[in-house]
Amino acid sequence: MKVADPTTSIEPLLHYFDRLIPLSKEEKELVTAKFHHRLYRKKQYVLQEGNVCTHIYFVIRGCLRMYKIDEQGGLHILQFATENWWVNDLGSFHGVRPSALNIDALEDTVVLQISRDDLISLYTQAPKFDRIFRVLMENSFVRLQDRLLQTISSTAEERYQSFIDVYPHLVNRLSQVQIASFLGITPEFLSRLRNKRSKGV
Repeated sequence: MKVADPTTSIEPLLHYFDRLIPLSKEEKELVTAKFHHRLYRKKQYVLQEGNVCTHIYFVIRGCLRMYKIDEQGGLHILQFATENWWVNDLGSFHGVRPSALNIDALEDTVVLQISRDDLISLYTQAPKFDRIFRVLMENSFVRLQDRLLQTISSTAEERYQSFIDVYPHLVNRLSQVQIASFLGITPEFLSRLRNKRSKGV
């Protein structure tokens, strides 16, 4: 039996939707027509600050990061997106306004992306997707709320443990600088934290 290439197949996304709400044959055909594969090479921008975010991205393979560079040149990573994760700047996408964020590829990354016009068309042709994307946005909001709460109420060690729990597959895939930026600590402090944990202190 021939196995579909996940980098050119729509199957990973259909499987993702099916786990939320089963799709009919016609709805699967709509997804196939509206979502398009795209390869972003390592370090390539998916979205640059100042541009309007015009698509929503579902990662098939690879890793994207969404981040902000502050006026002092400091890097602040808001999100990593790996296989079966979604990423976009919701405020820019829905408000049709310039983004304050950047999204780029940390690895060669294949996504399935849908434009705003195609998403609206999808809602009109199959209202079930209005419900599916509402659930996705609610999940995204809950994650953001949890992250904000953790940032203001947890120690660096607790945030690092949470990172390991949520992203166990990324611990050896990301650099120390990237993980430290996500946690809001310096790479040197993260190094000391890791040494302390490895010694069981």
